Amino acid sequence: MGTVHTAMPAQTLYVTIRRDELRQLKDERDQLKQELAQLRALTHGAQSKPLPVVQRHPHA
Repeated sequence: MGTVHTAMPAQTLYVTIRRDELRQLKDERDQLKQELAQLRALTHGAQSKPLPVVQRHPHA
């Protein structure tokens, strides 16, 4: 049998961030959101088009 551990209450962690760091993180977030939207558009377009069927010849 394993050891029984009591559950600890959740702890709150406070951090300090500079304004320039926050701005950089927001810019990165916005860029990632834009890239995600582009990828979703590409995959949505790929789903609506049937993929070409490739005919393979058996080895002789």
